[in-house]
Amino acid sequence: MRRITHAALALALATAALTALGTGSAGAADGSWAGCPSGAVCVYPQNQNPAASPSDVYWSYGAHNLSNQNGNHWVLNNQSGGAHAHLCRGAGGSDCVYDIAAQNGVWYDLGPINSLTLDRP
Repeated sequence: MRRITHAALALALATAALTALGTGSAGAADGSWAGCPSGAVCVYPQNQNPAASPSDVYWSYGAHNLSNQNGNHWVLNNQSGGAHAHLCRGAGGSDCVYDIAAQNGVWYDLGPINSLTLDRP
């Protein structure tokens, strides 16, 4: 029962943090969101909650391999125009398991994730 309670509390905190991110710096004049520049997908350091300063920023469409990313991280898709980002178990953008729509983010365990993709609308 304790494990379920902790999981529910963690989910509630993550949801609250994402809501705070969405209402906080998302409206910056330059389009940045929690330090993630407009048009980019950003990965934040492990357990940085709320997201404040990204450790990795990705700009180009296509697959990007990840390395040394373990545990929970915020991944924010600050692209526009309907561009998506995907978290993938395989290298080179294979075996994608999570879709992040434009202007959305996720708190995710990146341990089993080996790449991410930025995809055109």
